[in-house]
Amino acid sequence: MVGNVNPEPEETPEEKSELLETQSVEEEVVDDGPSDDELVLKSQQGDVHAFDVLVERYHQKIYGLTYNMTSNREDAEDLTQEIFVKAFEALPRFKGKSSFYTWLYRIGVNKTINYRKKRNRKRALSLDSFDQDIKLDDAYHDLTAKGSPLRSISLSELQKKLNEALQGLSEKHRTVVVLHDMQGIPHDEIAKMVGASVGTVRSRLFYARRQMQNELSEFRK
Repeated sequence: MVGNVNPEPEETPEEKSELLETQSVEEEVVDDGPSDDELVLKSQQGDVHAFDVLVERYHQKIYGLTYNMTSNREDAEDLTQEIFVKAFEALPRFKGKSSFYTWLYRIGVNKTINYRKKRNRKRALSLDSFDQDIKLDDAYHDLTAKGSPLRSISLSELQKKLNEALQGLSEKHRTVVVLHDMQGIPHDEIAKMVGASVGTVRSRLFYARRQMQNELSEFRK
């Protein structure tokens, strides 16, 4: 298992009691066409078209992951392509010990984190770099609305501030927020992807959301 994120101690009972509740979204079930397992097997046997189907199936999800972790559309597009290239090259060694979905996300998370670590300077955030196809998640409305209501602001202003708050998180905290709150991946799947316990994933979400709440305090009445 790849784990660029070092495990943390389990959260304390006090932390558990303060965890914000969000509804986990189960892995999407594909009703049409062959299963991931069938496509992986065909791909490993040299069927390039089968891998193209996997790329089409998960492209938008991987793009969403890389965009929300980099806040840059061009970087996200490049990283998405690189992630699928790496997955294709590594596919012969995929043994099916986890789902293809989990395995692919693990590649995506680690490649994106490595990219950010290598970047020499933080690029300036601009509304021009926002992809309007990446929608604000309901979890963020719940997050920002907790306590006193937000003052009246434009969507672009809120999106910009949310993005800045997200990019201000540490790598490990940003990762779990993107995977859970923006990608809808359940805690147990995230734990497999980042090489940590479910309790640690929940703890990271708790601290990340609290930090983002602090960053968004100026928008409250």
